Amino acid sequence: MFGKIRDTFVSLAQNWRMTQQVYRLLPLEVGGIFVATLLIVLIPVGLLLNWITAVIVAIPLALLAATYWFSRRAMRAAYSQIDGQPGASAAVIQSFRGGNWLVTTAVAVNKNQDIVHRVVGRPGVILMSEGPSNRVVPMLATERKRTARWVPEIPIYEMQIGNDEGQVPLIKLQKALNKLPKNLRGGEITELRRRLDALGNAASSMPVPKGPMPTSTRQVRRQR
Repeated sequence: MFGKIRDTFVSLAQNWRMTQQVYRLLPLEVGGIFVATLLIVLIPVGLLLNWITAVIVAIPLALLAATYWFSRRAMRAAYSQIDGQPGASAAVIQSFRGGNWLVTTAVAVNKNQDIVHRVVGRPGVILMSEGPSNRVVPMLATERKRTARWVPEIPIYEMQIGNDEGQVPLIKLQKALNKLPKNLRGGEITELRRRLDALGNAASSMPVPKGPMPTSTRQVRRQR
């Protein structure tokens, strides 16, 4: 029991240090949210009921608000640390809880280390690229044709991950995926993945860059 408590505090301290590297004013932000929430709840409840009840209600709510703010900052900091690294989008999707997303990394890689991943989920097949638009558009088109030959009846979507115009930022990736229509059921997703496994990926024949995929899944999951 005490070991779990210690591990929790160690993890919290690590997350705090990591987040403060990105958000220097994090203590002021979290402290300000705590104090503001405390006063907003404490004064009205104290005046309408009594101050003992006000304290009992206000402190947990203030802690909850401060914790929520910190968790949001920590998640954004984790994303910012891996943003732009090869394999970041695949690692982030693999960290999602629920959603039944099945990721095949690096189904296409070019000499510039631009990557296309294949994601299978309820929408169908999502081809997800990392790299500048002018380089990944031909890669996505090629991979789309190759995938369509194997599953012509399945919807195929293309999504460019990045910070250029028209691309989806890493921090908004989950929201973008959840906006896609739900076309398949659970069993159909498994069958689709089995059929597409025959396509394989490019990792066996092309040098996949060493990115955050081995470690960032755990890192992002801790923030969630």
